[in-house]
Amino acid sequence: MVGKLLLKPFSALYGGITDLRNRLYDNGFIKSIRPAQRCLSIGNLTVGGTGKTPAVEYLIRLLGQLDPSLAGGLATLSRGYGRDTTGFRIASPTDTAATLGDEPLQLYHNLGHAATVCVGEDRADALAQLTRLRPEIGTVVLDDAFQHRAVQPQLQLLLTDYNRPFYTDDPFPGGRLRERRHGAKRADLVLVTKCPHEPSDTERAQITAKISQYTRPNTPVLFAGLRYDTPKQFIDNQSVEAITGPVLLVSGLADARPLAQYVTETFGLWKHAAFGDHHAYTRADVDQLLRDCPPDTWLLTTQKDEVKLSALLTDSERKRRLAYLPVAMRFWRDTDAAVLEQAILSVYKKR
Repeated sequence: MVGKLLLKPFSALYGGITDLRNRLYDNGFIKSIRPAQRCLSIGNLTVGGTGKTPAVEYLIRLLGQLDPSLAGGLATLSRGYGRDTTGFRIASPTDTAATLGDEPLQLYHNLGHAATVCVGEDRADALAQLTRLRPEIGTVVLDDAFQHRAVQPQLQLLLTDYNRPFYTDDPFPGGRLRERRHGAKRADLVLVTKCPHEPSDTERAQITAKISQYTRPNTPVLFAGLRYDTPKQFIDNQSVEAITGPVLLVSGLADARPLAQYVTETFGLWKHAAFGDHHAYTRADVDQLLRDCPPDTWLLTTQKDEVKLSALLTDSERKRRLAYLPVAMRFWRDTDAAVLEQAILSVYKKR
């Protein structure tokens, strides 16, 4: 607490700098573009950990359901955090987490032909290149683009973690916010993610009231959780119906608490090897993890971590008891899902 108080002046300075940047964009002193594609942005005010990747996947699948004619015309675009490459890149079968980034690679594996997965630090340039290379793509879901003001999306979806809502946090370095709380005014919808249970009407009203202090009037606030699927083996991606626990959990997440709680309740947690978000695993990490994991114990991890760990394993090591947990976003109420659907449909009516 004392450390946070000492950092308050630096948080105020950082928040002031981001305020100035936003005002320059808002008043047209720094130009932003409206790309050729319809763009739907998913982002947050917080540094990491709000469940953006499951939300991107949900949105892509929802778009395909709402309009089957979009087949072949959908794409995702993210920065590709943690990759060793730079510039614009379209995912291909030869890509790895090192060339694409762990979360884009996860999306590429999960979405298949449902969407083209792209990465590029400069979103405006990346969208221009995508127009030239794939003119058939008319809709792009921008991943982690709430602060990327150079591009004007048609829909801004702001995510905030139920366990650490943005209205309780402060700008960096005293907190984890990328900008002040009132940046939420740019949001068209706010999605409270990682709800461990369905919030009651009273809790929904309380959280909505706190969020609404920082948003435009009547901005919808929706509530969603995570749904973990049956674990799948590294060796063949086949489901494992009967995992005997307790298990060794391996994670490289910004906030692994919901995952650890689920694993504890579902399988039993023997040990949790927790790494930092987007951890770049090494062979030394793999050797240590395999030494720590007895042959009769399952090593369980996330798909985001599996795409990196699997690339470091030998064929014989993949035959061990190694599995990952697929995860998806779920709405607690159909009415919330319907609000999001209507917001998306309104984007298509405008153009």
